[in-house]
Amino acid sequence: MQITDDLQRTISIENPQRIISLVPSLTELLFELGLEDRIVGVTKFCIHPAHAQQVATKIGGTKKFNFDQIKALNPDLIIANKEENYKEGIEELCEDYPVYISDIFDLKDAMSTIQHIGLMTNSVSKSKQLVENIQQGFEDVKDKLEGNVLYLIWQDPVMVAASNNFIDFLLRWLGLENAVGHLDRYPELDEQMLKNLSPDYVFLSSEPFPFKEKHIQRYQALFPNAEVLLVDGEMFSWYGSRLTYSPKYFMSLPVSRRR
Repeated sequence: MQITDDLQRTISIENPQRIISLVPSLTELLFELGLEDRIVGVTKFCIHPAHAQQVATKIGGTKKFNFDQIKALNPDLIIANKEENYKEGIEELCEDYPVYISDIFDLKDAMSTIQHIGLMTNSVSKSKQLVENIQQGFEDVKDKLEGNVLYLIWQDPVMVAASNNFIDFLLRWLGLENAVGHLDRYPELDEQMLKNLSPDYVFLSSEPFPFKEKHIQRYQALFPNAEVLLVDGEMFSWYGSRLTYSPKYFMSLPVSRRR
């Protein structure tokens, strides 16, 4: 079987039995598809399901791989992502193994990746049902919320989710306006740039930086007219089977609804 990934690379796959996932959200997807017995390697950030790191070998992080461990595991398929993994490491792995690289900006990309993984692993029926469930859930929440949102992903330096990424797509899908939608990707903002903004809501994400209650006070002082909320970053940035839970979570947020 030949599959073309999101970087337009064609890889040859034949019923892989030794799979390594370098992407936490796609590790969760592999387990959801019932492939637990075939997952031999995961990263230290692959925390869902809870037993993932007990049944598979940890091969380092998403930005630093243990190549000796990967070699010892002898994978016949590696699942990667352009944004979450580092280019040099992925290029080295591509020299020796079949590597499927996703590059996800919107729901269509996410559904394509789920379907491709289902196809590569002979899990077509399960992946198809999962895609249908996710698509229906997202249709139910399209344009249901309103307001201007500043979505923070890092502290010191302050970094935000601007345009041209999956988080921005989800915000806009829900009907929200990205306060920094005029900027690209994940820019750093200094104090003055922050003061020039007037969001209705400030979302402090749980990942990649783990914002906590103690951070709310700072941003509430900076944006006195905004509602500052801690949000579950997995719901906004994990693009595998976690998307089945996202719509319900989005509707639980204390954000204005469209009439």
